[in-house]
Amino acid sequence: MKNLLLIDALNLIRRIYAVNEPKHSEHQQAHITACCQRVEQAARSLLKKSAATHAVAVFDGDKSWRYHFYSKYKENRQPMPESLSSNLDRFATAFTNVGVKCFNPVHDEADDIIATLATKAAKANVSAVIVSTDKGFLPLISEEIAIYDYFKKSTISLEDIKSRFSVTQNKLEIFWALSGDKTNNIPGVTGVGVKTAQELLAKHSRLDDMLIDDEIKPAVKAKLEAGVENYITSLALVTLRKDIEIGFSLKDIRVG
Repeated sequence: MKNLLLIDALNLIRRIYAVNEPKHSEHQQAHITACCQRVEQAARSLLKKSAATHAVAVFDGDKSWRYHFYSKYKENRQPMPESLSSNLDRFATAFTNVGVKCFNPVHDEADDIIATLATKAAKANVSAVIVSTDKGFLPLISEEIAIYDYFKKSTISLEDIKSRFSVTQNKLEIFWALSGDKTNNIPGVTGVGVKTAQELLAKHSRLDDMLIDDEIKPAVKAKLEAGVENYITSLALVTLRKDIEIGFSLKDIRVG
């Protein structure tokens, strides 16, 4: 039986790096060395837990299509610390030391690469485990695709999603398109926050149905009508692509 392990590399690395990040430059290299060791330990642990036969750690490429589609995408995001960005090759080695291949796309985001790989694997009846704390992967959860939070040591369930967002999994992308996402600077519909979006989605699954519902408050309806363009933009931004040309096959990422 084939099991595919997909590691959101920078998500794992940056979370580990942020723990006890030194304030003084003279301690940076020692911290990097310790972090590389922790990443290697994490990768070894994840291989064992997932019983992976195939594995890849996916890094982010430079300026994906989202930056061109929406110029303000991730505009408020703090840049990666230089001490970290200049040592990513060491972290890549930490993965390869335990048999996990690394993939560095030129422009594509790790999220889209991982979504593509997981979806293709699922269609081929290969189970996939995505290791990330990024909520953007949650719409992918299915019988074949699992999301594992390494730091909480738990697999995320559909009940976890409902508890966290108060919407069902199949409505997550619409929820984010309505309410926006400050982390990635995704606009959402102006004036429609989390609570209003939850209330709307408790009744409807599509914006079109909301726009013709006479029971929705006129003020909210006006915001939806005025925000259609932002909604369409936001929905595109929060929806992971599953059709990226990868350039390698499953046999190329066999463990070992």
